[in-house]
Amino acid sequence: MLIPNHLLPHLIAVAWFVLCWAGYTRYASWRGRDTACLASVLHLYRQDWMRRMLLRDNRIADANVIGNLERNAAFFASSTLIILAGILTALGASERAVSLLADLPFAQPVSRGLSEIKLLALAVVFVYAFFTFSWCMRQYNFAAVLVASAPMAGERNVSDLERKSFAERAARVISMAANQFNFGLRAYYFGMATLSWFIHPWFFMTVTTGVVLVLYRREFHSDVLEVMVFTPTLPIEPPKE
Repeated sequence: MLIPNHLLPHLIAVAWFVLCWAGYTRYASWRGRDTACLASVLHLYRQDWMRRMLLRDNRIADANVIGNLERNAAFFASSTLIILAGILTALGASERAVSLLADLPFAQPVSRGLSEIKLLALAVVFVYAFFTFSWCMRQYNFAAVLVASAPMAGERNVSDLERKSFAERAARVISMAANQFNFGLRAYYFGMATLSWFIHPWFFMTVTTGVVLVLYRREFHSDVLEVMVFTPTLPIEPPKE
């Protein structure tokens, strides 16, 4: 089956978009196993957090942190529903949307059917974002239960091995929730790139490539990562008199 010439650039752009998104996700997961990145470094901090929490009798601050993280995910989940409602509204007025897009400079004229396909593709991106944020919320709920079930500092029937195992499991659950939140934010980035598809497919590919570069820069070479992995040299104490 031959592909019409006017659809070929769009198919290439979509294939490039999927390749960049899926490829970068796999690459970031693989690279983060042996290279310092935001996800791996923050997991180490979460392990320290859980180990120190087991030394405290008052865990109110820890529960508040879990609650704040969950509220962040809830905010994005509710915002995603609003975005999806806007996309569905645009689908119902696709003819007007096509006429508005035609007035944009450098915008490629497209048919109504192709515009609806683009809107549906944008909706799929944000549906994925909603599922990741909602699953993130549930995992933070699990983390809150773990924090509430943590052994107290004075319990003598809990061994050091059990405490270490609990800290590792709790940190892992929080990191899994944070990874889902990261996937949702990544969907927002690529959703913004999808908007450029309405202008031109080659511009869509360019913006998608730019999103990958921005994500790589922030996750592996950002200033905040450099601060978190920086270990200051201990000062030399003067000799005692």
